[in-house]
Amino acid sequence: MLRAVASQIKQGVVARLCAQQQGAAGPAALQLLRGFAEASYLDKGQVTDRVLNVVKNFEKVDVAKVGPGASFQKDLGLDSLDTVELVMALEEEFAIEIPDSEADKILSCGEAISYIASNPMAR
Repeated sequence: MLRAVASQIKQGVVARLCAQQQGAAGPAALQLLRGFAEASYLDKGQVTDRVLNVVKNFEKVDVAKVGPGASFQKDLGLDSLDTVELVMALEEEFAIEIPDSEADKILSCGEAISYIASNPMAR
């Protein structure tokens, strides 16, 4: 039932777009609709700078050891609770929510950078 209603709404929207655009064919109107779904990713350089800044501002970290390849445990000496807090700080910085299953995989600055740079919701 809901699919039928959604289909009718979609057809109505497409018909109105076609009517508004003189001479526009159906596919052209559909192309306009697809524009809403385009993802906008942050520049990897900006992400790198911001991630490293968050890590450097974390109170338990030696700033001299922070770099794109730094491991949270081995290089920076963070324990698992510290890593969780750091991931939460990254979530706040980039206005995203990282699912626990993904957060468990983020164990270094490089992994954080890669995850955030590939997340279209990161701001």
